[in-house]
Amino acid sequence: MTLPRPHRVDLLIALAGLAGGLLLWSYGLYTTGGRPFPQEWAPLIPLAVLAAMEAVRRAAPHTALVVGTLAMAGDQLTNGNLATVLMFTDVVYASVLYGTPAQARRVPYATALLTVGVTAVFLVWWQNAIALLVGALTGMVSFLPAVTGSIVRNHRDAAESARLRAEQTALLAEMDRAQAVVAERARMARELHDMVANHLSAIAIHSTAALSLDDPATTRQALTVIRENSVAGLAEMRRLIGLLRDSGAAGEPAATATLAGLDALVAQAEANGAASGLRFVLDDARRDGPGLPAPVELATYRIAQESLTNALKHAAPGEVRVALARGGGALTVTVTSPYGERPGPRAPGSGAGLVGMRERVALLGGELEAGPVAADGGGKVWRVRAVLPVDVSEEERA
Repeated sequence: MTLPRPHRVDLLIALAGLAGGLLLWSYGLYTTGGRPFPQEWAPLIPLAVLAAMEAVRRAAPHTALVVGTLAMAGDQLTNGNLATVLMFTDVVYASVLYGTPAQARRVPYATALLTVGVTAVFLVWWQNAIALLVGALTGMVSFLPAVTGSIVRNHRDAAESARLRAEQTALLAEMDRAQAVVAERARMARELHDMVANHLSAIAIHSTAALSLDDPATTRQALTVIRENSVAGLAEMRRLIGLLRDSGAAGEPAATATLAGLDALVAQAEANGAASGLRFVLDDARRDGPGLPAPVELATYRIAQESLTNALKHAAPGEVRVALARGGGALTVTVTSPYGERPGPRAPGSGAGLVGMRERVALLGGELEAGPVAADGGGKVWRVRAVLPVDVSEEERA
């Protein structure tokens, strides 16, 4: 079997232990005497073996422990060397610290049983207190290094677990931050589109009409509508920029669009769409009852606003109807507009409005349908229908 490459620190420990043992041997300093192998060279064999095991204490801790234990047992048959004993304690320590989890659990128990067994054997054999001293020395050489290695390993594993938990927490925090940024950017995009697109669409349509028709009255009317929508769009932009720059400090709460503003919204659409032959009607069939939650009112207002903007861009001449109904724990908003080719100028669309409406409805757990459907009197109309759940408990609190 080929042993793994030794660690550089382990090689230095092995060389230091071997050099120290040779120095003690050269001066004739032994741990005991009167052993079965009293030859002067005998202690060098266990010393060399344990020095070799010290070199692989980290790379092959199990092999180092088994071979080191045999070498330590052989050292007891010679006059012994203190460096051999010290290196054996380090091998036991390293076997627990760098070995497998199973080995780290077994070695302390095995050394404890060895300490108790040696003490009991020598008590029965000698029947005096010296047996206790031998048992204590055995525990110091085997059991204490194993326990020390177990404590250090537990602390190391705990530190590694804490580091991994910290990394996971940081990763989750970064993921939450990224998701929050994406959600905030999507919300800002919806608000910007819903607040400004209506005004810009009216400006585009009327400016095209003014350029295509050589009529002073039509041009003046178009310029009037363009100015009104420009001023309104700038006001909306300033409000949005103010919200973005607000750092969250104490101040006046920002005004939120509500259903009370639908009349003004429809009237503005009526003024913008007069040149295109569009008529706008608001049909509010809601019964008097508890107020609606603010998120539902805002979503309903924005859906109606975007639907009216799309009608100004694409609808054929005819009636555009905004209908509100409430029942069954939900608020239903339906916007219908004539479907077909329209004469005169048209403003291009990007489809971002429908995406924004679907996102708003999904955030409230509602349903949205948008597309052409058959009209009651024949033909087709473009219908946007959104069903927004209304929490009864929130109604009662309101």
